[in-house]
Amino acid sequence: MKSFEGKLAVVTGGGTGMGRELVRQLADAGCHVAICDVSQESMAQTQALCASAPVRVSTCVADVSDERQVEAFRDAVRQAHATDHIDLLFNNAGIGGGGSFVADERAEWDKTFEVCWGGVYRCTRAFLPLLLQSREARIVNTSSVNGFWASLGPHASHTAYSAAKFAVKGFSEALINDLRLNAPHVKVSLVMPGHIGTDIVINSRRILGNDPKDMSTEQLAQSRVRIERAGFPVAGASDEQIRQVLVTLGEAFRDAAPMTAAQAATVILDGVRAERWRILVGRDAEILDRLVRESPEQAYDPDFMERIANESSFRIGRP
Repeated sequence: MKSFEGKLAVVTGGGTGMGRELVRQLADAGCHVAICDVSQESMAQTQALCASAPVRVSTCVADVSDERQVEAFRDAVRQAHATDHIDLLFNNAGIGGGGSFVADERAEWDKTFEVCWGGVYRCTRAFLPLLLQSREARIVNTSSVNGFWASLGPHASHTAYSAAKFAVKGFSEALINDLRLNAPHVKVSLVMPGHIGTDIVINSRRILGNDPKDMSTEQLAQSRVRIERAGFPVAGASDEQIRQVLVTLGEAFRDAAPMTAAQAATVILDGVRAERWRILVGRDAEILDRLVRESPEQAYDPDFMERIANESSFRIGRP
């Protein structure tokens, strides 16, 4: 698929971050786009950014962890674009949370897993018949560096997100041969970003009921423990100061990232045009991929972080 002009793309999580930038750049390339997100306001902002492009950009509020909502989104795409096919499916939606399988609540763990993995599965199931009706089509699944390294370092648990992203990676790789055998006109790309400057930390907290301004005393106490384990000196800090630390960390993840969402979207779309099935996004992703492959048995040792730190300009983000 060398050109997106005249094509129809579906983008989940298109209201913010990489999803918004994928929508914007696809529209600029002459591609019609159907977006879903949990925030109508965010999608309206994305839509406004595409207003000058001579394409149709439709929106639908849908939570990809809910199969009925995914199916309603699929039906809305058919109606809004008067079509029986799509050409591109970007399974981009994701949240971070449920860090510890041992200490965190099951509800948060399950929600994170169901969005990050279940959303990819459900959307691919729902839209596969429409992809099959296209002359050429591509599924683009967003995993993460945490799809090959299930860690943020030795002082933080990261189980739900990592498990989900490993599932996305395995599913995508398994589809390569499955599609070749049973639907050779449909291809798959696996996207593995490093630290990209998005609002995923801020948005995830809102979705999971952990918005700092609304957190209970118990939630703040749990956050205090996590912050201290991550190496931030917050002993003696008031609850209000903990709230501010959480806000600052979310903003820093977005603003201090080594790559912007727009830059990441460009790398992804260039990879799709080049028909690559494996798309690493960011120098940090490339470095970490190499280090894990070189020493898989040592990838979770405490001193592995020293090897990472020795690589120039490498930064580990969250989630």
